[in-house]
Amino acid sequence: MPIEYKNIHAFSRDELERLFLSVDWSSGHFPDKLVIAMKNFDTVYSAWDDDKLVGMICAMDDGIMTAYIHYLLVDPEYQHRNIGRTLVEKVKEHYRDYLRIALIAYDNELSFYEKLGFAKSKDSSPMFITSLWT
Repeated sequence: MPIEYKNIHAFSRDELERLFLSVDWSSGHFPDKLVIAMKNFDTVYSAWDDDKLVGMICAMDDGIMTAYIHYLLVDPEYQHRNIGRTLVEKVKEHYRDYLRIALIAYDNELSFYEKLGFAKSKDSSPMFITSLWT
C-alpha cells in the first residue's frame, strides 16, 4: 500500500508518542503536550501507512517572509523510502513565496538537507537553550 500524505493537525497521543519515541526523541515522553503542539503549528504534513503514522514535518512561520521547520521525523522502519524528502518538498511548496525556510540540522543530517536545496550558513551558527521539565 502506498504512503498517504495528509495536511492535518489532529493526532492521538498514542500516535505521536509511538512516532516520536521510534526515533528516540525525548518529546515523545510528553504525548499530551505534543497533541497540543500539533494543533498550534502553522503547517503540519504527515505520512501514513494505512492508519499508522510513520512520518511528519511541522513548520512555523511569520506569515510572509520566513518559515522554520521545527520537526521532521520518519519512523526508522520507513526510512530510506523518500518519505522525509516528500515531506520537505511539501513544506517547500507550501512556502514557495517566502524569502526563506530555516531549520537547525545536526552535522550528520547536513547532506540530506543539502540534497534538498538547503545551504549551511557561512556566517552564523544555530543557538538554543534546551530545558526538559518533568
